[in-house]
Amino acid sequence: MRYMIIVKASADSEAGVMPEAPLLAAMAGYHEELARAGVLLDANGLQPSARGWRIRYRGGERSVTDGPFAESKEMIAGYTLIQVGSPEEALEWSRRFPNPAGEGRDAEIEVRRVFELEDFTPGAEIERFRALDGRAA
Repeated sequence: MRYMIIVKASADSEAGVMPEAPLLAAMAGYHEELARAGVLLDANGLQPSARGWRIRYRGGERSVTDGPFAESKEMIAGYTLIQVGSPEEALEWSRRFPNPAGEGRDAEIEVRRVFELEDFTPGAEIERFRALDGRAA
């Protein structure tokens, strides 16, 4: 089972404020632990929304809106992707995630299970995804 630990954006992350050394050390230690346990698949921070864009689909049309976007609490500042054997194991790892805003500050992470191809009804469309690399869903 794959789970994504989603770090919610903050005013600081949207302003491009880089994490301070103590937080970087805590994050490095946590991710080293995940790697040693063999559950870490990927982890990255994301650039502020000012450096991104959104594509909206409406009525058969696509429109592009450049960032920044107003609601930072609705955005993602980074993620960690893990592969574990159970929801309980994912919960245990996510409880150990360092506070992404720094100790003593308010922050929020969200944890979501990633769809696996086995979650979908078998069919030619799913086999096309499986042929890509067995990971895409």
